[in-house]
Amino acid sequence: MTEPAYVSATRTAYDTVAESYAELLRDALAESTWDRAVLGAFAELAGPGPVGDLGCGPGRLTGYLASLGLDVFGVDLSPGMVEVARRTHPDLRFEVGSLAALDIADGALAGALAWYSLIHTPRPDLPVLAAELARVVAPGGWLLTAFQVGDEVRHIENAYGHDIRADAYRLPVDLVSGVLTDAGFVVQARLVREPEPPHEKTPQAYLTARKVA
Repeated sequence: MTEPAYVSATRTAYDTVAESYAELLRDALAESTWDRAVLGAFAELAGPGPVGDLGCGPGRLTGYLASLGLDVFGVDLSPGMVEVARRTHPDLRFEVGSLAALDIADGALAGALAWYSLIHTPRPDLPVLAAELARVVAPGGWLLTAFQVGDEVRHIENAYGHDIRADAYRLPVDLVSGVLTDAGFVVQARLVREPEPPHEKTPQAYLTARKVA
């Protein structure tokens, strides 16, 4: 099966920026009270049991969730990001993989984190990712996703000091909530906050959802 062009472009972009991305965002979590609060709530809900940081990038949130006591591993589309994650967090497991076809057994996860993992996928393909997330999360398990709020596509030509080519989609909260609901989740909480400069220009959303038992 031929890989969609946007998937290849996303992989190449993140391979290109992996080192710079990890360095620039190294302290971002320490600077965001809201991010830590939402992740802390997710950690309380999702444990015990295995948790997947799906779209983990350089593993900064994987490491944070591990520090909160979760049995967590990371998966990312970009081999470059996974290389950085393995080097930074040698005690944790990281694998290269696609959210559209995860190498995870049905219902294996107590929780799944999709932190800005859906933003490079065109709207018509979002149900595919939501269905895959629902497949790997156990009945009664939890999902936390975060994304930029909006209703447009951003064509990225430069990021983290590198020339790249990728699209990022800003998404309406009701749209993402509906896609998750159709996939078999019940959205339990939603939070929309204002952007935190200098890295953000749009409102940011968090949705916490539970897989239907």
